[in-house]
Amino acid sequence: MYLNTPPRRTIRLTRRGRLVLIATGAVVAGTAVAVPLLSLDSEGDSSKPTALVIPEGWRAGQIYDAVDKALTLPPGSAKKSLAKANLKLPNDAEGNPEGYLFPATYPLAEKATPESLLSYMVDTANKKFNGAPIAAGAQRNSMNVYQAVTIASIVQAEAATKADMGKVARVVFNRLERGMPLQMDSTLNYALNRSTLRTTNDDTRIDNPYNSYMRMGLPPTPIDNPGEDAMRAAISPTPGDWLYFVTVKPGDTRFTADFAEHQRNVAEFNAEQKSGASAQAGPAR
Repeated sequence: MYLNTPPRRTIRLTRRGRLVLIATGAVVAGTAVAVPLLSLDSEGDSSKPTALVIPEGWRAGQIYDAVDKALTLPPGSAKKSLAKANLKLPNDAEGNPEGYLFPATYPLAEKATPESLLSYMVDTANKKFNGAPIAAGAQRNSMNVYQAVTIASIVQAEAATKADMGKVARVVFNRLERGMPLQMDSTLNYALNRSTLRTTNDDTRIDNPYNSYMRMGLPPTPIDNPGEDAMRAAISPTPGDWLYFVTVKPGDTRFTADFAEHQRNVAEFNAEQKSGASAQAGPAR
């Protein structure tokens, strides 16, 4: 079993489980999915949305922007409201609601404010996270709930499918237990406030607490707001000894503990990328 971290200039784990072989210059393209504000108005007045949809995996910044848009407030209003929102966050969060703005559909009452909406989201997260299944599951894995939410946020960002979530969580646990850096591009993207599948060597050297190439252990906070499936994966990871994973093609994510096998999977991944380069090339949106 290969337990050491592979050479950084050669290989790295990436967002949604994909892996880039830098030496061959493989290009990966991704598409971000934007979920619009839903209008439930029976008269079809789309200018006055009556519900706000927060998708799984959105970052706090995206949610602030959505709240501002839904309430027709100047940009930055929701973020500024944090100081007076009195959100019921765990002590570990130190006032940062990232990870606790629970993804769901929230009604927009006539007198809704940023404070009321953000409080609603955090209260929903607390109900979901502090119940017996999640709290007991976190304790069973020798962590607190906030750490479980942080792992779930990584799983949410990295897993290509719901079926892969438990395995991605296991890779996180296995790497932590072996003293290996996570090397997840999802944490690096959070540090750089971007969403891309392309990461350079210079990116991996930035001095930032969310750079899981340079820093050991979990990032200091969650990196997005995970849903229930990711939370379940974080407290009940699939049994296995995996340390690496790569999505060779859609629907085909391969997990392994053997570096040589992983290299073969990477070679196949790169062959797939070359054969489909004309259809897949282009920046992530």
